[in-house]
Amino acid sequence: MDDPDPHDDTSADYEQFETELLAQDRDVTGVNTADIDDTTAQSQINELLDADIVTPVHEDRVLVHEPSGTAFDSPTQLAVFHRGWTAACDADEEAE
Repeated sequence: MDDPDPHDDTSADYEQFETELLAQDRDVTGVNTADIDDTTAQSQINELLDADIVTPVHEDRVLVHEPSGTAFDSPTQLAVFHRGWTAACDADEEAE
């Protein structure tokens, strides 16, 4: 049996390609939430309230994220959650 020609070996190319794809996947799913301050969060919550994505429950003093059914007592936590939730939904749609 002949030894394989080292110039025909593409395993290193495949591994490099796979590594690059994994890095791209991490970039897509790695949503940056560090830039959400209180002012940005409140602005985003107001937009979500106008779009009926968030419902305030005054007696419990919480905001309910309607698509997921999750309740939050902090507008900043809700804004961070919604940003991550939206990114995850977008990633799922791209995978299909």
